[in-house]
Amino acid sequence: MPRPIHAVIHQPALANNLEVVRRHAPASRVWAVVKANAYGHGIRRAFAGLRAADGFGLLDLNEAVLLRELGWQGPILLLEGFFQPQDVPLLEEYRLTTAIHNEEQLRMLEVARPKGPLAIQLKLNTGMNRLGFAPDQYRTAWERARTLSGVGSIVHMTHFSDADGERGIAHQLEVFDTTTANLPGEASLSNSAATLWHPAAHRAWVRPGIVLYGASPSGRHVDIADTGLMPAMSLHSELIAVQELRPGDTVGYGSLFTADRPMRIGVVACGYADGYPRHAAGWGDRPAPVLVDGVRTHLVGRVSMDMLCVDLTPCPKARVGSPVTLWGHGLPIDDVAAASGTVGYELMCALAPRVPVTVATLTVPDAPNVAETAPAK
Repeated sequence: MPRPIHAVIHQPALANNLEVVRRHAPASRVWAVVKANAYGHGIRRAFAGLRAADGFGLLDLNEAVLLRELGWQGPILLLEGFFQPQDVPLLEEYRLTTAIHNEEQLRMLEVARPKGPLAIQLKLNTGMNRLGFAPDQYRTAWERARTLSGVGSIVHMTHFSDADGERGIAHQLEVFDTTTANLPGEASLSNSAATLWHPAAHRAWVRPGIVLYGASPSGRHVDIADTGLMPAMSLHSELIAVQELRPGDTVGYGSLFTADRPMRIGVVACGYADGYPRHAAGWGDRPAPVLVDGVRTHLVGRVSMDMLCVDLTPCPKARVGSPVTLWGHGLPIDDVAAASGTVGYELMCALAPRVPVTVATLTVPDAPNVAETAPAK
């Protein structure tokens, strides 16, 4: 028999989250960002839930080809662009829009001489200092791109570094608007955080990513709790053993958790080889949350390769076979990530290939009532 761990991708949640984006940016078209195999959800599985988008943004040429094979006829944007001149004919064959963010890519377009019209998004570095032309080089790059043989529409593009934080977007937005002033063409600026919280950056296109999958761009679930976003991925398993502890008993590798009272713990078929974060806390004041029988409890001890342990104090009826939710409906992935020193993005992308995945096409179920419990010390 297979292990009880499995993930569920909820296509109705994806469709719902796309509608939430549209309500926040009603005048903008939406690039649904599906890079990294749709943030670990799987492009094949996510496509049906997101096909109402105006376009798809990703990195991998093979994933772009897959979208065409799935029947998508609309725009596809390569967010990092292309990497060698021989890629250009493939851009044309599959009708792909490409980011242009450096001098080398402009040179490769000159060499490849596309038949066109090839749509490009010219990237301006407004302060992220990752990709893009510097502000004092941008207009020259735009003029050069405009004169290249085979180049069609040119969209102005940038990326915000602090749209989810205290610094905000004001400086980067000013740099963008000043640099692109009086240049023709549409603009694409907003990532997930800017789409939710900075309407001044809603131009012709927005580029949401993490919010489409129901997690918070800030890493804090409270920041999206009132938006109507729903988790698109749930990770489930079962209890495979129950242990009775006495005061002084320890749990797991390194004996990092010590029972201070008689207590029951459950052993869950899930570990870091399944993609659950090894650094999820199972001790101290902020252990990682888990649902057992729909009741919120928490980890005890260190996460192992294939197993983890949970406190069953708030779940007195729990037994071998009781259902466990590691994240999903009723347990935000952001809460698990926060207790693991990471972000929901990483947990989604880290789901291991050995975990079976099913697709839910019906209405997203209501979240169970969740009872809060104080962590055992």
